[in-house]
Amino acid sequence: TAMIGKWHLGMDFPGEPGNRDWTQPVLDMPLDKGFDHFQGIPASLNYGILAWFDGRHAKVPPTLYTNKKPNQIALSDYRIKPPYDQTPEATHERLGTRGMEIAPDFVDSECLTRFTSEAMTLIRSRSQSAKAGKPFFLYLPYTSPHKPVIPIPEFRGRSKAGAYGDFVIETDHHVGQIMKCLREEGIAENTIVIFTSDNGPENTWKQRLEKYAHDSSYIYREGKRSIYEGGHRVPFFVHWPNGIEKPGRVVRRTVCQTDILATLADLVGQEIPDRAGEDSESFLAVLRDKPSKRDAVLISHGSKGRFAARQGRWKLVMKHQRNRMELYDLESDPGEENSVLRQHPDIVKMLTKEATNAVLNGRTTPGTVQPNDTGWWNDLTWVSEQEYTARQP
Repeated sequence: TAMIGKWHLGMDFPGEPGNRDWTQPVLDMPLDKGFDHFQGIPASLNYGILAWFDGRHAKVPPTLYTNKKPNQIALSDYRIKPPYDQTPEATHERLGTRGMEIAPDFVDSECLTRFTSEAMTLIRSRSQSAKAGKPFFLYLPYTSPHKPVIPIPEFRGRSKAGAYGDFVIETDHHVGQIMKCLREEGIAENTIVIFTSDNGPENTWKQRLEKYAHDSSYIYREGKRSIYEGGHRVPFFVHWPNGIEKPGRVVRRTVCQTDILATLADLVGQEIPDRAGEDSESFLAVLRDKPSKRDAVLISHGSKGRFAARQGRWKLVMKHQRNRMELYDLESDPGEENSVLRQHPDIVKMLTKEATNAVLNGRTTPGTVQPNDTGWWNDLTWVSEQEYTARQP
C-alpha cells in the first residue's frame, strides 16, 4: 500500500517551530495509518510545513520560512516560491504575516510533476509482482486544482478558462501519464482506477463565470463549502476493463466517496468490522451491472454548520438556526431552485428521521450505535439536547 501526494490529515512533527530536530521521525502520518510507503507533502500549500517527504523524513529539512506571495496569472490566488527567509520574523517584515516552515528546494509548481513521476516509479516497481498475483494499492491525491493555481509553462494558455482551466488540463495530462504507465506495464486491463475530487469549486468560480463565461459548478447551486449540490457534486470515474460489465456506462445512482471502503472490501470478500466504515455502502453491484440503489441516507455538511440528508431523488436541507428546512427533488430540479417542502410532508418526515438517526446513532448503515466525539452542539437545530444525550451510548 502506498500514498503519494498531499496528505492533509495531520502529522506529529518533532519539536516546535524554531526548535526542530529533523533527524527525528515524523509520527501520526501515513505510515501509521496503514500505508507501507509514503512520498509527498503534509498538507495543502497554505498550511504549516512544506517539504518533500520520503517516509518519516523530509528529503531536505524545512529550515526556512515563507508565506503566500502574489500569483500573477490566477484569480485571487497566491504562490509558494523562493526567495525564502531565515526566520519567521523576516517573513513577517517582508510579507506582513508570520512565516511557514519550508524546505529550501520546495516550489509549488513542481508538485504535480513530482507526484506523477514518483507514482510511475512505484507502479513500474510493483507491476511484475502484480501480474504474479500480489496486487498493490496506490492513493494519489494531487494538489490541483486547489490553490495555488500554477500550471507549468507548457500548459498556460491552453484553455478558455484562464489559469484554472490550464491547471485542469495539466492535471488531465498527469492522469494520462499514469494510465499510459499502466498500459506500458501490461496491467491496465486488470487495475481498478478511481478518479474523483473532494469538493466543489473554490469561490473564484464566480470570477471565472464573469470573466470567461465558464461555470465550474455547471448546473449546480453554489460551490465549495456550500450545503447545496455545487459544494458536493464531484466527478467519479471507475476504470477496470476486466472487471466492469458493459464499460462506458453512466450511472445515476447516488454514490458517496465513503462507499469506496465497503466496495473494495466487498470485492475481495472481506467483512468490515462493526466499528469501521459506519457510512460506507458497497456499489460493487453497479460495476457488475446489477440492479442497485444506495439504501443508506447520504449526509452532507456545509462549512457554516448546516446539514442535509439525501436519499435517492430527494434532498432535505435541515433547519439551521434561523434558516428553515428546504426540500428539493434533484431529478426534476438539480439546480435546487424551488423547494417543494410543503408539497411532500411525508418525505420531509422520513428524511428528518433519517438525519436524526444518522447523528444519534453515529452511523448511517445498520450496526451498533457509535458514540460521537462531542456533546450536543447548536448546529443540530432540529434535534434537542435532551434527545441527543439520551441516545448516546
